[in-house]
Amino acid sequence: MTILEHLKNHPLLFDGAMGTMLQKYGLPLGALPEYFNLSHPEIVQQIHTEYVAAGCDVVTTNTFQANGKKIKPEDVEEIIIKAVQLARAAQPKFVACDIGPIGQLLAPLGTLTFDEAYDLFKIQMIAAEQAGADLILIETMSDLLETKAAILAAKENTQLPIFATMTFQADGRTFLGTDPLTAVLTLQSLGVAAVGLNCSLGPAELLPHVETLLDYAQIPVIVQANAGLPEIVDGQTVYRITETEYAANVAKMLQKGVRIIGGCCGTTPAFIKELRHLLDTTSIKKTNPQTVTAVTSGTQTHILNDQLSVIGERLNPTGKKRLQAALRQNDFAYVLNEAITQQSAGADLLDVNVGLPELNEAQLLTHLIPELQSITSLPLVIDSSSPEAIEAAARIYNGRPLINSVNGKPETMAKIFPLVKKYGALVLGLALDETGIPETAETRCEVAATILQTAQSFGIPPADVLIDPLVLTASAQQDQVAVTLDTLKLIKKRLGLLTVAGVSNVSFGLPNRALLNSTFLAAAVGAGLDAPIINPASPIMSNAIHALRVINGQDHDATNFIANNQAITITKKASAQVLTPSDETDLKTLIIQGRKDETAPVTRELLEVNTPLEIVDQFFIPALNLVGEEFDQGRLFLPQLMQSANAVKQAQDVLKDYFATQPAAKTTSHKILLATVEGDIHDIGKNIVKMLLENYGFDVVDLGKDVPIETVVATITQQQIKLVGLSALMTTTVQSMKKTIAACKAAELNVTFMVGGAVLNEDYREFVGADFYAHDALESVTIAQRFFADQN
Repeated sequence: MTILEHLKNHPLLFDGAMGTMLQKYGLPLGALPEYFNLSHPEIVQQIHTEYVAAGCDVVTTNTFQANGKKIKPEDVEEIIIKAVQLARAAQPKFVACDIGPIGQLLAPLGTLTFDEAYDLFKIQMIAAEQAGADLILIETMSDLLETKAAILAAKENTQLPIFATMTFQADGRTFLGTDPLTAVLTLQSLGVAAVGLNCSLGPAELLPHVETLLDYAQIPVIVQANAGLPEIVDGQTVYRITETEYAANVAKMLQKGVRIIGGCCGTTPAFIKELRHLLDTTSIKKTNPQTVTAVTSGTQTHILNDQLSVIGERLNPTGKKRLQAALRQNDFAYVLNEAITQQSAGADLLDVNVGLPELNEAQLLTHLIPELQSITSLPLVIDSSSPEAIEAAARIYNGRPLINSVNGKPETMAKIFPLVKKYGALVLGLALDETGIPETAETRCEVAATILQTAQSFGIPPADVLIDPLVLTASAQQDQVAVTLDTLKLIKKRLGLLTVAGVSNVSFGLPNRALLNSTFLAAAVGAGLDAPIINPASPIMSNAIHALRVINGQDHDATNFIANNQAITITKKASAQVLTPSDETDLKTLIIQGRKDETAPVTRELLEVNTPLEIVDQFFIPALNLVGEEFDQGRLFLPQLMQSANAVKQAQDVLKDYFATQPAAKTTSHKILLATVEGDIHDIGKNIVKMLLENYGFDVVDLGKDVPIETVVATITQQQIKLVGLSALMTTTVQSMKKTIAACKAAELNVTFMVGGAVLNEDYREFVGADFYAHDALESVTIAQRFFADQN
């Protein structure tokens, strides 16, 4: 019986923590657990055996970090094969090959490309199948795009089923800002067999996020919580939740419909034994998940059902000479500015089309889409007639895009639908076929029905199929305008599908296009249009949307309509100078919007009339402070924060070049040393801290990762450092942090320490002897500012 056959009629129980057990059996400080498969196989097998004896159905291999960035690339295959053998030797029902995050940020936030991540995962997946694993468990993921790379690597190189879990912080989002709704809708669309969450929090804290998953998951949900939050007792990591308390909270999840459970950090065979008893005495609860038509980005979901949604049309070069020139010149700054403008004007999605005959559309989209997704959280519509371009874009897209488009031609559907299914996208079907655009609503609806039926034959559900009835120009085919409206009505009545239409097509060749467009928009919405493609920055179109949302009940109590019209009234009465928003080329605005390619030239212009200090004080710091406030309030997430930091970095480079030509003007910055402690090879968090500290004018000495204690002591002494930031991601390396601080104190160095990292908290700060705990990168800036202010 395969694991999926078992899951049809039975719940599944995974094992508990591997790291917790390895520490119990003597894992040395800083040692990589994966190498224990080779050096101490008897210990690893013993741990598996204990979990099987406790009653688990699935044993997870000791391969969480077994990728070519964390261990020697030449050892990956051997370690994974050995790990699967050791798990199998314990004689569980099933063996899951454990795949964790790579440990580096993907571009454009980091330097690791999507293809590089894919290739690293590919090696792991092939080794897992060759060794005889029953499934792939992709777990503890914070980056939705990295998770997608792992899923594709498994799907394209093995026949194994895939379970995928992400790890959420107390604020309900991952480290990179993905929320549970976005995670479940995206991951299940990519074809995983189970979706869920693990690590970070205890079962009680995870319950609200589990409920969100269950509301939308069309597949089984898996949960592996920590044994609560860790504390330090006598120098040891202790988890306070008892086995009984843990099981009691997991029972609430089972009662709501969770089908797969297990344990993460701090759980032991005793916890699994309690869960076994719980499963044996609990009946399976069926869920009733919602079926929605939803597009996502990496951090945001937009559900199109029961609301009027706006698709921004301005990223399409048709009839736009300035955009055409920008695309030909790879002028992404102009394109990104157009995207930001549409988002600010109220777009819910952005249509992205780069279809110019002389351009390599696939190549351009693979460069442009990551840049767009780094500065806007809006979901995107991939608009192309090229299957190659569609696949290239859909592959590296972070989330669930809408693919625009397919039509009723059999050969087109045969090319596009497999891509839609593979990459978990939605698809927009055009009501035309090999005979052209039908002249009657009846025939257009028949084409739409064919598109729907064919999509379903490829495994694409009706909720993921939208229809464009096609809007023709009133100037040339006036009688067809009514046909479009009738088609909308028929599609709603007969097929029940959501609809999309390019509204402005109706007015080509006529004067006063805005009036005609807004009038047609109202008629089309009345006939059943769900998502018009329009220019949201057009005042008349924007006002029409606000009005229509009142009429259809979407804008409750007309709240947004009133606010919008109050703003219009104020703008008319007040001084234009007072109410005009910041110039789009203002450096502060560019930093806030993360437009990194534009900050350097603007900074050079400002240097002609401002001193470097004035630029820092008037633009850098106010912009970063505002971004920081938005981040703290949960309105911006790490990708946007880092893009703003990158934008400042480009501007800082200009100031550095200026200082280089005027040595006398250069002043010494406050110096801070950063290091990931010995034995710890994670430096994502440290690198983010470095970037932000440099943005605020600090001189950062970065020693990197896995830094020996003596190197920290020597550098502090040689460079007369006063403030040190130490990072650790693993509980096993917190001891190394303590020893580093102790060594500095033993050397009688007058230095202050701030510490941070995923496992750190105030208890750990006290345990290691540090002065400050930075709960995130921005807090490190605040600590540094206070520290040096007190020194003056």
